[in-house]
Amino acid sequence: MIIDTHAHYDDKAFDEDRAELLQSMQGAGVERIVNIGSSLGACKRTIQLMEQYDFVYGALGIHPTDSGELTESDIEWIRENCALEKCVAVGEIGLDYYWDEPDRAIQRKWFVRQLALAREVKLPVVIHSRDAAQDTVDIMKAENARDLGGVVHCYSYSKELAKTFLDMGFYFGIGGVVTFGNGRKLKEVVEYLPLDRMVLETDSPYLAPVPFRGKRNDSRKLTHVVEQIAQIKGISLEEVQKTTTRNAYNLYPKLK
Repeated sequence: MIIDTHAHYDDKAFDEDRAELLQSMQGAGVERIVNIGSSLGACKRTIQLMEQYDFVYGALGIHPTDSGELTESDIEWIRENCALEKCVAVGEIGLDYYWDEPDRAIQRKWFVRQLALAREVKLPVVIHSRDAAQDTVDIMKAENARDLGGVVHCYSYSKELAKTFLDMGFYFGIGGVVTFGNGRKLKEVVEYLPLDRMVLETDSPYLAPVPFRGKRNDSRKLTHVVEQIAQIKGISLEEVQKTTTRNAYNLYPKLK
């Protein structure tokens, strides 16, 4: 069985067949799915999915590129809903300097605030970091993110920087990019990382693995990620599945 620790099934890409697709998951070996909030609207839709499907859990938080209009009352709403039984984390939160908007200072402000929120509600965090390595590390260290725990989603930095996140006790979300021909850097990171710090993720509907690259992604395609990790590490498919599933339960105890 497989756990998809990061998906966006509330995305409009699934509007035509969402129910049919989700109902097929457990028969395809997908044991649990964590749907990840990115905006207030996405968080509300995530709660609906959590209520509708017993194997769908959720994380609630505001993505850095959606933080421009964020208010303290929005944070209060997230705090209240983090008390839901199936809310496993605060996320995805962090920094994204690939885009010019919102201003980097605004992104940093709300990243710090949501780390504080995670501390208040005693939940781990889902970290989004793109082209913002140093500021991400500096803020996580300053805010003692080590005490929160969590996962670095869609890890895209070097294996040298991976050690910094490892030392903080964080897990690493590994998805379709590891199968890409130009995914050499992530392959090196996977080779370097201990298996017990990796969890599987899709970021559905994005980042579908080879041979589906460029098409809509879904959790059933994680078998291709498992195969790539097994090949890189020189271990069996079963060991990858068993260990990453155990890791997901350790990362998110509420999944049990």
